Amino acid sequence: MASSSTLLVLSSVFLLAVLFIILFFLVHRRNPFLHLPPGTTGLPLLGETLRMITAYRSGRPEPFVDDRLRLYGCRLFTTHLFGELTVFSADPDFNRLVLAGEGRTFESSYPSCISTLLGRRSLLLMKGALHKRMHSLTLTRFASPQAIRSSLLPGIDQLIRLNLRSWGGSVRLLDQAKKVAFEMMVEQTMSEGPGEWTENLRRHYNALIDGFFSVPLFAFLPFTTYGRAIKARKKVAEALMELVKRRKDEKMRETEDEAESRKKDMVDELLEADEGFSEEEMVDFLLALLVAGHETTPIMMTLAVKFLTDNPSALALVKEEQKEIRGRKKDELEALEWSDYKAMSFTQCVVNETLRVANIISGVFRRSVADVHYKGYIIPKGCKVFASFRAVHLDENYFDDARTFNPWRWLDQNNMRKDGSQQVGGAPTFTPFGGGQRLCPGYELGRVEISVFLHYLVTCFSWEVAEKDKLVFFPTTRMLKGYPIHVQCHRSL
Repeated sequence: MASSSTLLVLSSVFLLAVLFIILFFLVHRRNPFLHLPPGTTGLPLLGETLRMITAYRSGRPEPFVDDRLRLYGCRLFTTHLFGELTVFSADPDFNRLVLAGEGRTFESSYPSCISTLLGRRSLLLMKGALHKRMHSLTLTRFASPQAIRSSLLPGIDQLIRLNLRSWGGSVRLLDQAKKVAFEMMVEQTMSEGPGEWTENLRRHYNALIDGFFSVPLFAFLPFTTYGRAIKARKKVAEALMELVKRRKDEKMRETEDEAESRKKDMVDELLEADEGFSEEEMVDFLLALLVAGHETTPIMMTLAVKFLTDNPSALALVKEEQKEIRGRKKDELEALEWSDYKAMSFTQCVVNETLRVANIISGVFRRSVADVHYKGYIIPKGCKVFASFRAVHLDENYFDDARTFNPWRWLDQNNMRKDGSQQVGGAPTFTPFGGGQRLCPGYELGRVEISVFLHYLVTCFSWEVAEKDKLVFFPTTRMLKGYPIHVQCHRSL
């Protein structure tokens, strides 16, 4: 009897041991999520999304990351954001792997609420050969020095002066900058100048943009912010469809001589593309291009003025530089040329530092398409990744006194790349325009627009802050009230 009991106990122990070994094998061999960077998934369903939003509303630029870097002692950590497990990177080396791994180890991945507003054929969501082709086309039109010098700069100069002529008294700088930037983008992509059509389109775009910064709950309800954005998108798409049809019809009736003598724009490129895009695909592409230029450049214009206003010594140097450029002109109304832009050395330092401190594009979402091994961690296939540019730009390990606006740090340009990124050691630490195959096509055009705007502002106007305002960091970096200023014009435009 005792022997039977002993045998039963030994059998039970043996079975439990086998079961434990099997479970251990299954967990450690089939659950790659165990090898993720340290972190927490936070609350059920919500994850750490609310914690992140609360942190960014605190007035500190990078509290969510700062707290976790201190807690985990690692530049990669695991969290749960917007409904998905996410690896968050504040590591420039890992960010480089993400940007360089497009199509091989990572692919673009954004929440469905964003893709719905942008459209399936937006450049941000395109993948593979089609993305490569359209990205190259967009770079050629908007990043080529020759294209900017000969085709875009004259229009930029004209539109900025046209808008600034109406300034006087109190203006909300961000609103005015958005108007200027939108008119420039419409002119550059579809050759439509300021007027009723452009202004109506801009009004709908403002409602559409609001949707990107809203919580898409009850989107079917038209009175919600996201619901209004969906409605506005339909209005924008209708206006762009009407334009595409009109241009398509004009192109069919156009003679060969007329086609050769007319300056091409992005609509022409789409109509003539070998891919044979449908009208709906062209509308998606144009709509997303206008979204890209609607927020980033005007916020940068506004913040550059804010930072200069707060730093009189930097403002004095920009004024001196720009007045010297204006003084070389034979006519005070003569437009700026490419050589004038290239002579704005300290102004470019201000632009760089504004890009670094403001971080309008805080980072990029990607999804791994294969298991990625990095410093002992495994980011499994299908995992969402967020490569944070802001976390690197504001890190004391890469920039001295990183949270302070200091344009003088950029006077040494030896480590600057052609696309505006900065190389320190093995990885780029200054990547305001992303990198790799998805480098922002407007990286040079945006700099030109901000520089021309600052030129006419400092040479023709004086200003003072009209109302106390606050720099906020959620949902994007911006001035809470749009930076109201009193302006006074001193010279003809």
